[in-house]
Amino acid sequence: MTALLALQVGSLIAPAYACGCGAMVPDRDRHVSVGREMSVVRWDGRQEQIVMRLTVAGDARTAAWIMPVPHRATVKLGDSALFDTLGTTTEPEHRTRPYFWPRDGDWPFDDTDTSSAAPGDGAGSSSVNVVGRERLGPFDVARLTASDSGALGDWLSDNGFRLPARLDRALQPYVDQGWEYVAIRLAPENKETPLGGTLDPLHLTFASDTLVYPMRLSRLAQNPQSLGLYVLAAHRMEPSSAIGGSAPQLVYAGRVKAKSGPLAALTSGGTDFLTAIDQEFPVPSRISGDHELRRTAGDATYRRVIYDDELLTVAGVPAWLLTVGGALALVIVVVTVIAVRVRRRPIPPPPPVYAPPPIG
Repeated sequence: MTALLALQVGSLIAPAYACGCGAMVPDRDRHVSVGREMSVVRWDGRQEQIVMRLTVAGDARTAAWIMPVPHRATVKLGDSALFDTLGTTTEPEHRTRPYFWPRDGDWPFDDTDTSSAAPGDGAGSSSVNVVGRERLGPFDVARLTASDSGALGDWLSDNGFRLPARLDRALQPYVDQGWEYVAIRLAPENKETPLGGTLDPLHLTFASDTLVYPMRLSRLAQNPQSLGLYVLAAHRMEPSSAIGGSAPQLVYAGRVKAKSGPLAALTSGGTDFLTAIDQEFPVPSRISGDHELRRTAGDATYRRVIYDDELLTVAGVPAWLLTVGGALALVIVVVTVIAVRVRRRPIPPPPPVYAPPPIG
């Protein structure tokens, strides 16, 4: 094992950048980072499906990552339209909230411009078994079993999946649990163009009696990690713990209806309750394990609400201006009426002057 680790250290490439689904590794002397990972997880109590899509950036022209799975997995290309549909479904509800008194940007406080712009399998090791390998679009996918993490790393290196030795050690808990692996290498047709943007999604299916989302390898990441998770199940679900990240934020909870398209296929069979969760991992080294999700006490629905504050108007005129103007007009009318009444009031004649009678 020591000799194998030394061999792996000698063949190190750029540091691994982990994502929530596994570990991402660029080609030699290159850099790649995962800016955002979005995954859809469908679980019916016996089988789990994961459709994952990564957004990457950097100067690497090729890259690879590995994802542990608890049982034998099948892999196919996913449908990008699934994420568009879910993004629309979970959009916040906008409500207008009127306010009375003017604020910055309203007349008479709008003296500044308030306009804005929208932003091949090889010989292999005796402790590694290749159960499948296929080309899926830009991906070269190998499905493996391994009884030794070092042998797994050695096989991956021999077959073009050159991963650091520290990843071998990080895989040991999965080896101990008897998990299998999906090793994926990006193999774009144009090898001169750096990887960038949103990659095609991959769709994995495997047996699982618990809802688990592999996250342990993300502790190898050098940069903060961001995870968006759509969970489709019979009921509302929640992570059992934060596993070293910030508190998971609920984005949406409710039943969804889809008659056609990729979402309809995933919600058939009673898995139509959608729970959308966002989570940040500012310090990836603190990640303590995989996400295990459980049913919540109830199926309460939730949707974010964004309030759009709007100045209260009447026929296009600010209500405060009408109110203040009306009050001033009323005061003027009252003062005018009083003044007119005072002016029209008859003036009483002066009292007679008393003259004393003459003396004599």
